[in-house]
Amino acid sequence: MTEIPIPHQPAAAGGGGGNGPRDGRPPVHPSVSEAGRFLCAGTYLDAEYRDQVIDELYVHEERIVAPSYGFDASRVLAHALRARRVELGWAAGVLGAWFVGSLLTGGALAALLFPFLLLSLADWLRARGIPLLRFLSVLLRVYVWVALLGIVLFLFGLALTGAGGPGGLLALLFGGQSFGSSSSLGGGPFEDSGASLALWWPPIVFAGVVTVVGLQRGHVARTIATDLSPERYADPSADPAEAHPGVRLARVRKRIRSEQHAPMIMYDINNPFAGAGEPYRPWQLSVELRPRADLGPGVTPRHVTNAHIAERIVPLLERLRVPSPHGSPQAEAAVLDRMRELVVDECVFLPAGGLPHRDAAPVAPQQFAEHRAAAIEEGGERRRHFLRVRVGGWDENMVVTVFVRVHTQGGMMMLEVAPHVLLPARIAFHNADADAERYLNNNRFGKAVWAVRHTPGSFVASLATLGRGFASWWRIATGGHGGARPEGPRLSVRELGSQNQGSLFHLMDLDRYLKTIQDRVVGGVTMTLHEAGWHTEEFAQRAVHVAEGGVYIQSVHDSAFSVGGTGHHNSTHRGSGSGR
Repeated sequence: MTEIPIPHQPAAAGGGGGNGPRDGRPPVHPSVSEAGRFLCAGTYLDAEYRDQVIDELYVHEERIVAPSYGFDASRVLAHALRARRVELGWAAGVLGAWFVGSLLTGGALAALLFPFLLLSLADWLRARGIPLLRFLSVLLRVYVWVALLGIVLFLFGLALTGAGGPGGLLALLFGGQSFGSSSSLGGGPFEDSGASLALWWPPIVFAGVVTVVGLQRGHVARTIATDLSPERYADPSADPAEAHPGVRLARVRKRIRSEQHAPMIMYDINNPFAGAGEPYRPWQLSVELRPRADLGPGVTPRHVTNAHIAERIVPLLERLRVPSPHGSPQAEAAVLDRMRELVVDECVFLPAGGLPHRDAAPVAPQQFAEHRAAAIEEGGERRRHFLRVRVGGWDENMVVTVFVRVHTQGGMMMLEVAPHVLLPARIAFHNADADAERYLNNNRFGKAVWAVRHTPGSFVASLATLGRGFASWWRIATGGHGGARPEGPRLSVRELGSQNQGSLFHLMDLDRYLKTIQDRVVGGVTMTLHEAGWHTEEFAQRAVHVAEGGVYIQSVHDSAFSVGGTGHHNSTHRGSGSGR
C-alpha cells in the first residue's frame, strides 16, 4: 500500500522567521516597552496596586512569577519598592509636621484632626461608588466645611471684639497701634505681643504642613517626568530604581528574569493562564479522521502527529509578518502594522506544585527541550504543549496571545484554541506623563490650591502608608515564605494594572488579530490533513462555525468554564471568573 508523504517543515521552537525587511521585525524588548513604563508609573500613583506588586513578587518569594508578556516584571518591582521607600519617608515627614505643629500651637492644630478625619471618611464613602454612600459623603463634607467656617468666623468676631473694633484688630495683626483710636493698646507698642503671635502662629504652622504635602506631590511628579520619561526608561542600566539592590531584591530579581520569559510555564492549577490576560472566546473541536474518498485503490492515509501539524501551521503564521506588496521595498519596510511583529513559539505548561525549591523549576533551555519532546505527542492533563502566537499592539499595551493545541488519539483529532487578551494599562497610569507635566508647569497658586485641598486627608493617608509598610515587613519576617514550598503565580501584575475594558479601536484590532491567526491555524490543520489523505470538509465547516462564535468555551462567574452558544457579542470586559 502507498502512503501519502508529509512534507518536512522547520521546527516551530524559537519562532523562526527571517531578519529581512519583508520578514517582519522584532517587537520592542520587554524591558523598555511602553506597557512596562506605564506599570512602573502606576506604582507611584496607586498605593493599593503597589502593595499588590510587592506582595506577589517580593513578599511571596516562593511563588514563580507569571509570564510577562510585553514588559519586565523585575523593573516594575524595583520601582514599586522605591516608590514605597519614598512614600514612607514622606509619610513620616507629614506626620512629623502635624506633631511639631501641634506642639507649637499648643494643640490648636491638633484640633483640626477631627474634622479632617471626617473629611477622609467622606472620601472613603464616595470611593465606594454606592449612591447612598456618595450622598452621605456629600452631607458629611457640607457639615464639616460649614462647621469650620463657623468656627473661623467666631474666632474672627471674638478677636475683633476683644481688640476694640477693626482698628484694634489691625493692631493685633500688625503689632502696631490701634487705628482710629485716641490711645494705643497699653499706652505704647502694645504690651501683649503674645496675642499677635497666638493669632498668627496656627495659620503659619498649618501652611508648613500644606507645604510638606505639596512638596511630596512635586517629588512624585518629577520622578515620573524625569526617571520614567520615555528617553530615560529606554536605558535600563541608568534606572535609579535598580541601583544598589538589597540581597533579597537581587535574589528575587534574578529569579524573575529567568522565569518570566521562559517557554516553560510553571503554573497554578487554579489559574493556569495567569499573565496572558482574559480568555476571549476560547474554543475546541474534535473530528473523526476519515480517509478521503478520492485516494484511489491501495492508497491509505498517512498517520499525522501533533508535531507534523504544528510544523505545518508555523510557516503560515509567519507569513503574516510580510506586508502586502506595494510601491518600493522601502515603502513595504515602513509599514507599521503590528502583525509584522507577530511572535510564534512553543511553550509547555507544567504545574509548580511538587518542586523541592523554586530554583529547581525546569526553565533552562535544555530542560524545556526535554519536556517539549515528551509533551507534544501526549494528551496529559497537567503537562500540556501549546503553540503560542502573540501580537503586541499599541506598543505592547494590548497583547493578544493565542494558544493552540493539537492532539490525535484513537482516530480522532482534537484542536484547542485559547485566545487571551491583555487590555491596556489603566487610564491613570497611561496619563501619568501628562498629569505630571501639568502639575509641574502649573503656577504657584494652582499648586498651593492642590496642596490645601489634599492636606485634610494627609494625616490619615500617612498613617495608612506607615501601616501598610509595617504589615509588609511583618509578613516577610513572620510568614516563612523563604522556606515555603514553591507555588505557581496567584496573579499577574500586568493584569492587575489593566483597564476593565478597551476602546472600540482596541476591540477592532483584537478581532482582526484573532480572526487572522485563527484562519491561518485552521488553514494549516486543513492542509496537513488533506495532504496526508484525510477527509477535511467536515473539519473546515465546523471550525469556521465555532471560531466565529457558534460554540465556544466561556469563562463565567463561580465556574471554571461552560460551553454555550452566546454568539459573537462578547466584548473585552474583564470577567470575574478568571481564577484570580
